[in-house]
Amino acid sequence: MMIVLIGPPGAGKGTQGKRLAEKHGLKQLSTGDMLRAEVAAGTDLGKKAQSFIDSGNLVPDDVIVDMISGRIAQDDCRSGVIFDGFPRTVDQAKALDKMLTEKKRPLSAVIELTVDIKELVNRLQTRVAQMKAAGQPIRTDDNEQTLINRLKVYREQTAPILPYYKDRGMLKAVDGMASIGEVSVAIDAILVDSDLKSQCQVSGKR
Repeated sequence: MMIVLIGPPGAGKGTQGKRLAEKHGLKQLSTGDMLRAEVAAGTDLGKKAQSFIDSGNLVPDDVIVDMISGRIAQDDCRSGVIFDGFPRTVDQAKALDKMLTEKKRPLSAVIELTVDIKELVNRLQTRVAQMKAAGQPIRTDDNEQTLINRLKVYREQTAPILPYYKDRGMLKAVDGMASIGEVSVAIDAILVDSDLKSQCQVSGKR
């Protein structure tokens, strides 16, 4: 099972990704964590990535995809993968599709967690107020302006991949503002449907 979770900051991708990983024995992969691990280990891929990082440039898509290709071949990814923070662009989405097709491990589902921006900001304000009342420390990035800026970056950089997956008939949307349990049920229903379709294709049924 190969799954891409898409959604803006605060949509609950981390929570749902962790639940899916535990329930289905999947591996949640963060490209950022993977890059840091490659660099720390001093691998050839890590050295190549470091050269781009040191020069202030983004690590090219082909380097990222090569890293993912090697990572998903490891034993802990045998049952499947949840992609966290990747793909972020249409070019990355196409490169990922090509690589997974070559490995005969195509995407099972692309799930978008949708949110109401005003409600998301209200939730943040409520959480911060509760933390202050309890005397808990507030993170420097846990504020309304930072959230708005992160949402702006998401709309500009990542949201454009949604039409790509929609045109391929793969994109499924779930209300990320619902309760954690309700979101989990909706995602499970999508995965069951995707699994049934996959079984029908393998058996030649229509």
